[in-house]
Amino acid sequence: MTATATVAHGPQHLRALQRANEVRLARAELKRRVSSGELTVSEVVLTVPWETESMTISDLLTAQRRWGHTRCRRFLQGVPMSESKTVGSMTARQRNAIASMLDGATSTTPAAVRAPVGALAAA
Repeated sequence: MTATATVAHGPQHLRALQRANEVRLARAELKRRVSSGELTVSEVVLTVPWETESMTISDLLTAQRRWGHTRCRRFLQGVPMSESKTVGSMTARQRNAIASMLDGATSTTPAAVRAPVGALAAA
């Protein structure tokens, strides 16, 4: 038997910095896509891209437009789930619960914004 080892290039701390920068840039791009509406949080939670494995669910939720700390906290109380829970450590049941709650919350329009049926016909 022969043992083989892979030789990494560069010192470990430089490789760690490079990896951290890659993750940071990928997360920033993901947050931009979520903020623009190109990608939904429920899609991200269900697919779990590599850059979200160690990302907290609150970071992901607050990347959406009009989602601040308070709205995120109230939403997660309904699951119940800690704000510091990482997306990668969520169970399949938790992922499905979050995704269905998000899809239900975004598919319905608030009553204050919804126009009465007759109002559109009269205009």
